[in-house]
Amino acid sequence: MTTRRFGRAGFGVAVSAALLALATPAAAQDVVIRNATVLTISDGTIENATVVVRDGKITAVGRDVRVPDGVRVIDGTGRYVMPGIIDAHSHMAIEGGINEGSESVTPEVIIPVRDDDQTIYRALAGGVTSALLLHGSANTIGGQGAVIKMRWGQPADSLHFDGAHRIVKFALGENVTRASSSAPDSLRRFPKSRMGVEQTLRHWFTQAQEYDAAWQAWRERGDRNALPPRRDLRLEALADIMRGDIKVHAHSYRGDEILMLMRVAEDFGFRINTFQHVLEGYKVADEMAEHGAMASTFAESWGYKVEAQDAIPHNMAIMTDRGVVVSVNSDSGERVRRMYQEAAIGMKYGGMSENEALKMITLNPAMQLGVDDMVGTIEVGKQADLAIFSAHPFAPEAHVEMTLVDGKVYFDRTQAMTLRKLIDSTRNITTTTEDDR
Repeated sequence: MTTRRFGRAGFGVAVSAALLALATPAAAQDVVIRNATVLTISDGTIENATVVVRDGKITAVGRDVRVPDGVRVIDGTGRYVMPGIIDAHSHMAIEGGINEGSESVTPEVIIPVRDDDQTIYRALAGGVTSALLLHGSANTIGGQGAVIKMRWGQPADSLHFDGAHRIVKFALGENVTRASSSAPDSLRRFPKSRMGVEQTLRHWFTQAQEYDAAWQAWRERGDRNALPPRRDLRLEALADIMRGDIKVHAHSYRGDEILMLMRVAEDFGFRINTFQHVLEGYKVADEMAEHGAMASTFAESWGYKVEAQDAIPHNMAIMTDRGVVVSVNSDSGERVRRMYQEAAIGMKYGGMSENEALKMITLNPAMQLGVDDMVGTIEVGKQADLAIFSAHPFAPEAHVEMTLVDGKVYFDRTQAMTLRKLIDSTRNITTTTEDDR
Protein backbone atom coordinates (compact mmCIF):
# COMPACT_ATOMS: atom_id res chain seq x y z
CA MET A 1 0.00 0.00 0.00
CA THR A 2 1.19 3.49 -0.83
CA THR A 3 -0.06 6.69 0.76
CA ARG A 4 -0.93 9.31 -1.85
CA ARG A 5 -1.02 12.98 -0.88
CA PHE A 6 -2.56 15.86 -2.78
CA GLY A 7 -0.13 18.23 -4.52
CA ARG A 8 -0.29 22.03 -4.12
CA ALA A 9 -2.70 22.31 -7.06
CA GLY A 10 -4.95 19.69 -5.49
CA PHE A 11 -5.09 21.65 -2.25
CA GLY A 12 -5.93 24.82 -4.15
CA VAL A 13 -8.82 23.20 -6.01
CA ALA A 14 -10.18 21.61 -2.87
CA VAL A 15 -9.97 24.83 -0.84
CA SER A 16 -11.58 26.85 -3.64
CA ALA A 17 -14.45 24.39 -3.90
CA ALA A 18 -14.94 24.48 -0.14
CA LEU A 19 -15.02 28.28 -0.08
CA LEU A 20 -17.50 28.48 -2.92
CA ALA A 21 -19.71 25.98 -1.12
CA LEU A 22 -19.67 28.29 1.89
CA ALA A 23 -20.59 31.35 -0.18
CA THR A 24 -24.22 31.41 0.89
CA PRO A 25 -25.92 34.28 2.73
CA ALA A 26 -25.83 33.95 6.51
CA ALA A 27 -29.25 33.72 8.10
CA ALA A 28 -30.48 36.69 10.09
CA GLN A 29 -30.51 35.88 13.80
CA ASP A 30 -30.33 37.22 17.32
CA VAL A 31 -27.23 36.12 19.16
CA VAL A 32 -25.87 36.13 22.68
CA ILE A 33 -22.20 35.57 23.48
CA ARG A 34 -21.85 34.52 27.14
CA ASN A 35 -19.04 34.28 29.66
CA ALA A 36 -16.40 35.82 27.40
CA THR A 37 -13.65 38.36 27.97
CA VAL A 38 -14.86 41.40 26.03
CA LEU A 39 -12.39 43.99 24.71
CA THR A 40 -14.76 46.92 24.28
CA ILE A 41 -12.05 49.43 23.18
CA SER A 42 -14.25 52.29 24.45
CA ASP A 43 -14.82 51.07 28.03
CA GLY A 44 -11.98 48.75 28.93
CA THR A 45 -11.95 44.97 29.26
CA ILE A 46 -14.88 43.14 30.87
CA GLU A 47 -14.33 39.57 32.06
CA ASN A 48 -17.12 36.97 32.24
CA ALA A 49 -19.24 39.30 30.15
CA THR A 50 -22.26 38.86 27.91
CA VAL A 51 -22.92 40.58 24.59
CA VAL A 52 -26.49 40.61 23.30
CA VAL A 53 -27.17 41.18 19.60
CA ARG A 54 -30.64 41.83 18.22
CA ASP A 55 -31.53 42.79 14.66
CA GLY A 56 -27.87 43.22 13.82
CA LYS A 57 -27.06 45.67 16.60
CA ILE A 58 -25.57 45.40 20.08
CA THR A 59 -28.31 45.84 22.66
CA ALA A 60 -26.45 44.96 25.88
CA VAL A 61 -22.88 44.48 27.15
CA GLY A 62 -21.74 43.61 30.66
CA ARG A 63 -21.68 41.06 33.46
CA ASP A 64 -25.24 41.30 34.71
CA VAL A 65 -27.11 41.02 31.46
CA ARG A 66 -30.32 39.08 31.00
CA VAL A 67 -30.27 36.57 28.16
CA PRO A 68 -33.43 36.87 26.05
CA ASP A 69 -35.44 33.75 25.38
CA GLY A 70 -35.22 32.01 22.05
CA VAL A 71 -31.91 33.41 20.85
CA ARG A 72 -28.80 31.56 19.76
CA VAL A 73 -26.26 31.38 22.57
CA ILE A 74 -22.54 31.15 21.86
CA ASP A 75 -20.38 29.92 24.73
CA GLY A 76 -17.54 32.39 25.14
CA THR A 77 -15.79 30.58 27.96
CA GLY A 78 -12.05 31.04 27.56
CA ARG A 79 -12.57 33.22 24.50
CA TYR A 80 -12.02 36.90 23.74
CA VAL A 81 -14.50 39.10 21.89
CA MET A 82 -13.37 42.29 20.17
CA PRO A 83 -14.89 44.64 17.59
CA GLY A 84 -14.58 43.43 14.01
CA ILE A 85 -11.21 44.42 12.58
CA ILE A 86 -11.17 47.21 9.98
CA ASP A 87 -8.55 47.40 7.24
CA ALA A 88 -8.06 50.98 6.02
CA HIS A 89 -6.10 49.99 2.90
CA SER A 90 -6.86 46.93 0.80
CA HIS A 91 -6.75 45.93 -2.86
CA MET A 92 -9.06 42.93 -2.54
CA ALA A 93 -12.35 42.51 -4.41
CA ILE A 94 -11.61 45.10 -7.11
CA GLU A 95 -12.60 44.27 -10.65
CA GLY A 96 -9.48 43.94 -12.75
CA GLY A 97 -7.12 45.12 -10.01
CA ILE A 98 -6.90 48.62 -11.52
CA ASN A 99 -3.77 50.74 -11.54
CA GLU A 100 -4.16 53.72 -13.88
CA GLY A 101 -0.87 54.36 -15.67
CA SER A 102 -1.96 56.71 -18.44
CA GLU A 103 -4.22 59.43 -17.01
CA SER A 104 -2.69 61.42 -14.12
CA VAL A 105 -6.01 62.72 -12.77
CA THR A 106 -9.18 60.56 -12.58
CA PRO A 107 -11.25 61.48 -9.47
CA GLU A 108 -14.54 60.98 -11.35
CA VAL A 109 -13.87 57.23 -11.65
CA ILE A 110 -15.48 54.91 -9.07
CA ILE A 111 -13.91 51.47 -8.70
CA PRO A 112 -16.16 48.42 -9.32
CA VAL A 113 -16.42 45.88 -6.49
CA ARG A 114 -16.32 42.09 -6.94
CA ASP A 115 -18.14 39.65 -4.71
CA ASP A 116 -16.24 36.49 -5.71
CA ASP A 117 -12.75 37.32 -4.45
CA GLN A 118 -11.83 34.62 -1.91
CA THR A 119 -9.75 37.19 -0.04
CA ILE A 120 -13.03 38.35 1.49
CA TYR A 121 -13.47 34.97 3.16
CA ARG A 122 -9.83 34.82 4.23
CA ALA A 123 -10.22 38.26 5.78
CA LEU A 124 -13.22 36.98 7.76
CA ALA A 125 -11.01 34.14 9.00
CA GLY A 126 -8.73 36.85 10.40
CA GLY A 127 -11.57 38.67 12.15
CA VAL A 128 -11.78 41.46 9.53
CA THR A 129 -15.30 42.79 8.96
CA SER A 130 -14.74 45.99 6.92
CA ALA A 131 -12.16 47.42 4.54
CA LEU A 132 -11.40 50.39 2.34
CA LEU A 133 -10.76 49.19 -1.20
CA LEU A 134 -8.32 51.35 -3.15
CA HIS A 135 -6.82 50.93 -6.60
CA GLY A 136 -3.08 51.17 -7.28
CA SER A 137 -0.97 54.28 -6.81
CA ALA A 138 0.22 55.10 -10.32
CA ASN A 139 -1.60 58.41 -10.75
CA THR A 140 -1.49 61.64 -8.76
CA ILE A 141 -5.23 62.07 -8.22
CA GLY A 142 -6.80 58.67 -8.60
CA GLY A 143 -10.34 57.34 -8.48
CA GLN A 144 -12.84 56.89 -5.71
CA GLY A 145 -12.52 53.80 -3.52
CA ALA A 146 -15.20 51.75 -1.78
CA VAL A 147 -15.76 50.92 1.88
CA ILE A 148 -17.20 47.43 2.15
CA LYS A 149 -18.36 44.95 4.74
CA MET A 150 -17.26 41.32 4.41
CA ARG A 151 -20.71 39.97 3.59
CA TRP A 152 -19.28 36.91 1.86
CA GLY A 153 -21.81 35.28 -0.45
CA GLN A 154 -23.85 38.44 -0.99
CA PRO A 155 -24.04 40.29 -4.34
CA ALA A 156 -21.44 42.99 -4.96
CA ASP A 157 -23.92 45.83 -4.46
CA SER A 158 -24.69 44.46 -0.98
CA LEU A 159 -21.08 44.74 0.17
CA HIS A 160 -20.99 48.54 0.30
CA PHE A 161 -20.92 50.05 3.81
CA ASP A 162 -23.82 52.52 3.86
CA GLY A 163 -22.94 55.82 5.49
CA ALA A 164 -19.19 55.59 4.94
CA HIS A 165 -17.18 58.50 3.53
CA ARG A 166 -16.78 59.04 -0.19
CA ILE A 167 -13.03 58.58 -0.50
CA VAL A 168 -10.61 59.42 -3.31
CA LYS A 169 -7.07 58.14 -3.56
CA PHE A 170 -4.14 60.49 -4.13
CA ALA A 171 -0.59 59.25 -4.55
CA LEU A 172 2.89 60.70 -4.13
CA GLY A 173 6.44 59.54 -4.79
CA GLU A 174 8.07 56.87 -6.89
CA ASN A 175 4.90 55.08 -7.95
CA VAL A 176 3.53 58.25 -9.51
CA THR A 177 6.74 59.39 -11.18
CA ARG A 178 7.26 55.83 -12.40
CA ALA A 179 10.81 55.97 -11.11
CA SER A 180 11.37 52.26 -11.72
CA SER A 181 9.99 52.33 -15.27
CA SER A 182 12.29 50.99 -18.00
CA ALA A 183 10.25 52.65 -20.76
CA PRO A 184 11.97 55.28 -22.93
CA ASP A 185 11.66 58.77 -21.51
CA SER A 186 9.57 59.85 -24.49
CA LEU A 187 6.92 57.25 -23.63
CA ARG A 188 6.54 58.11 -19.93
CA ARG A 189 3.64 60.37 -19.05
CA PHE A 190 3.71 63.51 -16.89
CA PRO A 191 4.51 63.95 -14.02
CA LYS A 192 7.95 62.40 -14.00
CA SER A 193 9.25 64.22 -10.92
CA ARG A 194 8.06 65.07 -7.41
CA MET A 195 7.89 68.75 -8.38
CA GLY A 196 5.73 67.72 -11.31
CA VAL A 197 3.31 66.02 -8.90
CA GLU A 198 2.84 69.29 -7.01
CA GLN A 199 2.37 71.18 -10.28
CA THR A 200 -0.26 68.64 -11.36
CA LEU A 201 -2.17 69.15 -8.11
CA ARG A 202 -2.07 72.94 -8.29
CA HIS A 203 -3.02 73.03 -11.98
CA TRP A 204 -6.10 70.84 -11.59
CA PHE A 205 -7.40 72.43 -8.39
CA THR A 206 -7.04 75.85 -10.02
CA GLN A 207 -9.13 74.52 -12.91
CA ALA A 208 -11.71 73.22 -10.44
CA GLN A 209 -11.89 76.56 -8.64
CA GLU A 210 -12.60 78.35 -11.93
CA TYR A 211 -15.19 75.71 -12.89
CA ASP A 212 -16.96 75.99 -9.54
CA ALA A 213 -16.93 79.77 -9.76
CA ALA A 214 -18.49 79.67 -13.24
CA TRP A 215 -21.34 77.48 -12.01
CA GLN A 216 -21.85 79.66 -8.94
CA ALA A 217 -22.09 82.78 -11.14
CA TRP A 218 -24.62 81.08 -13.40
CA ARG A 219 -26.80 80.07 -10.44
CA GLU A 220 -26.64 83.55 -8.90
CA ARG A 221 -27.64 85.16 -12.20
CA GLY A 222 -30.97 83.34 -11.99
CA ASP A 223 -31.51 83.48 -15.74
CA ARG A 224 -32.63 80.00 -16.68
CA ASN A 225 -32.51 80.95 -20.37
CA ALA A 226 -28.77 81.54 -20.15
CA LEU A 227 -26.57 78.63 -21.15
CA PRO A 228 -24.97 76.95 -18.11
CA PRO A 229 -21.27 76.14 -18.12
CA ARG A 230 -20.34 72.91 -19.85
CA ARG A 231 -20.52 70.07 -17.34
CA ASP A 232 -17.22 68.33 -16.52
CA LEU A 233 -17.39 65.28 -14.22
CA ARG A 234 -13.67 65.45 -13.42
CA LEU A 235 -13.80 69.06 -12.27
CA GLU A 236 -17.02 68.38 -10.35
CA ALA A 237 -15.26 65.63 -8.39
CA LEU A 238 -12.34 67.98 -7.67
CA ALA A 239 -14.80 70.63 -6.48
CA ASP A 240 -16.39 68.03 -4.19
CA ILE A 241 -12.94 67.37 -2.73
CA MET A 242 -12.44 71.09 -2.01
CA ARG A 243 -15.87 71.24 -0.34
CA GLY A 244 -14.98 68.22 1.82
CA ASP A 245 -17.70 66.04 0.30
CA ILE A 246 -15.02 63.59 -0.87
CA LYS A 247 -12.26 62.74 1.61
CA VAL A 248 -8.65 62.39 0.50
CA HIS A 249 -6.57 59.33 1.38
CA ALA A 250 -3.04 59.87 0.06
CA HIS A 251 -0.43 57.19 -0.64
CA SER A 252 2.78 58.65 0.77
CA TYR A 253 6.23 57.86 2.14
CA ARG A 254 8.53 60.87 2.56
CA GLY A 255 8.10 63.65 5.06
CA ASP A 256 8.79 66.46 2.56
CA GLU A 257 6.03 65.23 0.25
CA ILE A 258 3.59 64.90 3.12
CA LEU A 259 4.25 68.53 4.02
CA MET A 260 3.87 69.56 0.37
CA LEU A 261 0.46 67.93 0.02
CA MET A 262 -0.86 69.46 3.25
CA ARG A 263 0.26 72.92 2.08
CA VAL A 264 -1.38 72.47 -1.33
CA ALA A 265 -4.61 71.32 0.33
CA GLU A 266 -4.60 74.28 2.71
CA ASP A 267 -4.01 76.68 -0.19
CA PHE A 268 -7.18 75.35 -1.82
CA GLY A 269 -9.21 75.24 1.39
CA PHE A 270 -9.47 71.54 2.19
CA ARG A 271 -7.77 68.95 4.41
CA ILE A 272 -6.11 65.60 3.83
CA ASN A 273 -8.17 63.04 5.73
CA THR A 274 -5.61 60.23 5.94
CA PHE A 275 -2.07 59.65 4.76
CA GLN A 276 -1.68 56.03 3.68
CA HIS A 277 1.58 54.13 4.46
CA VAL A 278 3.15 57.42 5.61
CA LEU A 279 6.44 55.76 6.54
CA GLU A 280 8.10 59.07 7.45
CA GLY A 281 5.08 60.32 9.33
CA TYR A 282 7.13 60.34 12.53
CA LYS A 283 9.22 63.19 11.06
CA VAL A 284 6.21 65.45 10.49
CA ALA A 285 3.75 64.18 13.12
CA ASP A 286 3.30 67.60 14.73
CA GLU A 287 2.43 69.18 11.40
CA MET A 288 0.01 66.34 10.59
CA ALA A 289 -1.74 66.75 13.93
CA GLU A 290 -2.06 70.49 13.39
CA HIS A 291 -3.46 69.95 9.88
CA GLY A 292 -5.94 67.34 11.17
CA ALA A 293 -4.59 64.51 9.03
CA MET A 294 -4.78 60.91 10.22
CA ALA A 295 -2.35 58.11 9.33
CA SER A 296 -2.67 54.50 8.18
CA THR A 297 0.69 52.76 8.14
CA PHE A 298 2.53 49.45 7.93
CA ALA A 299 3.62 47.88 11.18
CA GLU A 300 7.20 47.05 10.25
CA SER A 301 7.92 47.24 6.53
CA TRP A 302 10.88 49.30 5.41
CA GLY A 303 13.87 49.41 3.09
CA TYR A 304 12.11 47.75 0.16
CA LYS A 305 12.72 50.77 -2.08
CA VAL A 306 14.64 54.04 -1.91
CA GLU A 307 11.83 56.16 -0.50
CA ALA A 308 11.25 53.58 2.25
CA GLN A 309 14.81 53.71 3.60
CA ASP A 310 14.01 55.96 6.56
CA ALA A 311 11.01 53.94 7.78
CA ILE A 312 11.15 52.79 11.39
CA PRO A 313 8.98 50.39 13.44
CA HIS A 314 8.36 53.12 16.04
CA ASN A 315 6.46 55.19 13.45
CA MET A 316 2.95 54.38 14.66
CA ALA A 317 3.80 54.89 18.33
CA ILE A 318 5.47 58.27 17.72
CA MET A 319 2.60 59.56 15.59
CA THR A 320 0.08 58.41 18.19
CA ASP A 321 2.06 60.15 20.93
CA ARG A 322 1.96 63.39 18.92
CA GLY A 323 -1.83 63.29 18.61
CA VAL A 324 -2.29 61.70 15.19
CA VAL A 325 -5.06 59.09 14.82
CA VAL A 326 -3.16 56.03 13.56
CA SER A 327 -4.29 52.75 12.04
CA VAL A 328 -2.39 49.71 10.78
CA ASN A 329 -3.35 48.52 7.31
CA SER A 330 -2.71 45.33 5.38
CA ASP A 331 -2.25 46.50 1.76
CA SER A 332 -2.11 42.76 1.22
CA GLY A 333 -4.31 39.72 0.74
CA GLU A 334 -1.98 37.85 3.08
CA ARG A 335 -1.50 40.33 5.96
CA VAL A 336 -5.25 40.91 6.11
CA ARG A 337 -5.54 37.47 7.79
CA ARG A 338 -3.40 38.50 10.77
CA MET A 339 -3.84 42.21 11.32
CA TYR A 340 -4.17 41.63 15.07
CA GLN A 341 -0.56 40.51 15.11
CA GLU A 342 0.46 43.59 13.13
CA ALA A 343 -1.21 45.83 15.73
CA ALA A 344 0.60 44.03 18.55
CA ILE A 345 3.91 45.24 17.12
CA GLY A 346 2.96 48.69 18.38
CA MET A 347 3.43 47.44 21.94
CA LYS A 348 6.92 46.11 21.24
CA TYR A 349 8.20 49.15 19.34
CA GLY A 350 7.25 52.33 21.14
CA GLY A 351 5.51 50.90 24.17
CA MET A 352 1.93 51.55 23.12
CA SER A 353 -0.73 50.44 25.58
CA GLU A 354 -2.78 47.36 24.73
CA ASN A 355 -5.88 49.45 24.11
CA GLU A 356 -4.06 51.97 21.91
CA ALA A 357 -2.67 49.08 19.86
CA LEU A 358 -6.14 47.55 19.49
CA LYS A 359 -7.56 50.90 18.43
CA MET A 360 -5.27 50.83 15.40
CA ILE A 361 -7.35 48.02 13.87
CA THR A 362 -10.78 49.03 15.22
CA LEU A 363 -11.83 52.52 16.27
CA ASN A 364 -9.08 54.47 14.51
CA PRO A 365 -9.65 53.05 11.00
CA ALA A 366 -13.38 53.45 11.61
CA MET A 367 -12.75 57.17 12.15
CA GLN A 368 -10.70 57.34 8.97
CA LEU A 369 -13.51 55.77 6.94
CA GLY A 370 -16.26 57.81 8.59
CA VAL A 371 -18.01 54.85 10.24
CA ASP A 372 -16.94 55.25 13.87
CA ASP A 373 -20.50 56.05 14.95
CA MET A 374 -21.53 52.59 13.68
CA VAL A 375 -18.60 50.21 14.32
CA GLY A 376 -15.13 50.10 15.89
CA THR A 377 -16.13 49.54 19.52
CA ILE A 378 -18.43 47.20 21.44
CA GLU A 379 -21.14 49.57 22.64
CA VAL A 380 -24.90 49.47 22.84
CA GLY A 381 -26.42 50.76 19.62
CA LYS A 382 -23.48 49.92 17.38
CA GLN A 383 -23.62 47.41 14.55
CA ALA A 384 -22.70 43.91 15.69
CA ASP A 385 -19.47 43.40 13.76
CA LEU A 386 -17.53 41.14 16.12
CA ALA A 387 -14.56 38.77 16.16
CA ILE A 388 -14.31 35.91 18.66
CA PHE A 389 -10.78 34.71 19.39
CA SER A 390 -9.51 31.52 21.00
CA ALA A 391 -7.19 33.61 23.21
CA HIS A 392 -6.19 37.25 23.58
CA PRO A 393 -5.71 38.54 20.00
CA PHE A 394 -2.11 39.48 20.78
CA ALA A 395 -1.22 36.00 22.09
CA PRO A 396 0.97 34.01 19.68
CA GLU A 397 -1.40 31.01 19.72
CA ALA A 398 -4.58 33.04 19.15
CA HIS A 399 -6.78 32.43 16.15
CA VAL A 400 -10.26 33.56 15.14
CA GLU A 401 -13.03 31.15 16.07
CA MET A 402 -15.95 33.11 14.68
CA THR A 403 -16.61 36.40 12.84
CA LEU A 404 -19.97 38.18 12.80
CA VAL A 405 -21.06 40.96 10.45
CA ASP A 406 -24.32 42.77 11.23
CA GLY A 407 -24.92 40.11 13.88
CA LYS A 408 -24.73 37.28 11.35
CA VAL A 409 -22.08 34.58 11.50
CA TYR A 410 -20.05 34.76 8.30
CA PHE A 411 -17.09 32.70 9.51
CA ASP A 412 -17.23 29.76 11.91
CA ARG A 413 -14.03 27.76 12.30
CA THR A 414 -15.96 24.64 13.25
CA GLN A 415 -17.73 24.78 9.87
CA ALA A 416 -14.88 26.08 7.72
CA MET A 417 -12.71 23.87 5.55
CA THR A 418 -9.40 25.07 6.89
CA LEU A 419 -6.05 24.01 5.50
CA ARG A 420 -5.34 22.21 8.77
CA LYS A 421 -8.49 20.11 8.40
CA LEU A 422 -7.67 19.38 4.78
CA ILE A 423 -4.18 18.17 5.65
CA ASP A 424 -5.53 15.98 8.44
CA SER A 425 -8.12 14.44 6.13
CA THR A 426 -5.58 13.53 3.44
CA ARG A 427 -3.21 11.87 5.88
CA ASN A 428 -5.59 8.96 6.15
CA ILE A 429 -6.23 8.59 2.41
CA THR A 430 -4.61 5.45 1.05
CA THR A 431 -4.80 4.01 -2.46
CA THR A 432 -3.40 0.95 -4.20
CA THR A 433 -0.92 1.70 -6.96
CA GLU A 434 0.24 -0.58 -9.79
CA ASP A 435 3.51 -1.17 -7.94
CA ASP A 436 1.59 -2.79 -5.12
CA ARG A 437 -0.27 -5.28 -7.32
